[in-house]
Amino acid sequence: MRVLVTGAAGFIGAGVSQYLLARGDEVVGLDNLNDYYDVSLKQARLERNRSYDGYCDAHVDLTDLEGLEAVFREHKIDRVVNLAAQAGVRYSIEHPHVAMQSNVVGFGHILEMCRHHEIEHLVYASSSSVYGANTTMPFSVHHNVDHPLSMYAATKKANELMAHTYSHLYNLPTTGLRFFTVYGPWGRPDMALFLFTERILSGRPIDVYNHGKHKRAFTYIDDIVEGVVRVLDTVPTPDANWSGAAPDPASSMAPYRLYNIGNSQQEELLRYIEVIEDCLGQKAEKNMLPMQPGDVPETLADVSALERDVGYRPTTPIEIGVRNFVAWYREYYGA
Repeated sequence: MRVLVTGAAGFIGAGVSQYLLARGDEVVGLDNLNDYYDVSLKQARLERNRSYDGYCDAHVDLTDLEGLEAVFREHKIDRVVNLAAQAGVRYSIEHPHVAMQSNVVGFGHILEMCRHHEIEHLVYASSSSVYGANTTMPFSVHHNVDHPLSMYAATKKANELMAHTYSHLYNLPTTGLRFFTVYGPWGRPDMALFLFTERILSGRPIDVYNHGKHKRAFTYIDDIVEGVVRVLDTVPTPDANWSGAAPDPASSMAPYRLYNIGNSQQEELLRYIEVIEDCLGQKAEKNMLPMQPGDVPETLADVSALERDVGYRPTTPIEIGVRNFVAWYREYYGA
């Protein structure tokens, strides 16, 4: 199988690419290598991808429709995993136009390519941020999600709606994955684990928002990658039990599905910091701050639909995941 993975130089994209390559699939890795964070880290991830014979690069931006067309035409893609996006809730608040271009216009281009090149299955990254103002826990794909709190969340909700339209009109099988706070080795430098580790090791204070009372379904990268690939292998079909009289947001009369993919174990941010301190052997100096705009106080994933349909749920505890990250960080940065 030949799979196009967009965002192949990214945290999740590189992991998915390497998993697929290791099992014998061919991967076309597409990335624009933007400078949202350290490009050398992205290049290092790509070098790991390139160590496999079945891998090739495509340096193209999702907003470049002609460039995308050339990639699809040349490589005869079977399935697509769309993980390219302008990441960052807070970045989207300050730069909403960037999020809209990458996450809405770019995703629209991916849908068009999948439509015209008869792609067997499109799996795409949504986000737990779509739950926005919802407070019922755990978050379920069967809940309504119409009150986003950031432009990033709004673009991800838009992706789900756009995908459904293509599934309905053009019979394109699509599956959206709502990721919950992904962490682990080769992670993004703008994420809390990376920032906290860097600052603690350098003796600088860490900013702890909502006074550390945030609760998150921290999800280890290997669990995310396993789930993405299992979903890729499970092509959705129309749900015979779906009814417009009581519409379930997670499925459809079209070949369309949505899944949460996150840890069903919730952890408080202060506990997460304690585990980082234990793994580093150093205590953090904490700046306790109020909650930031666009943030949500807690998340928890109901992954029963994922477990039912693909036989999998994330299970890695933070004690193991953080330890693995710290070991990678020390080796990669010589810290």
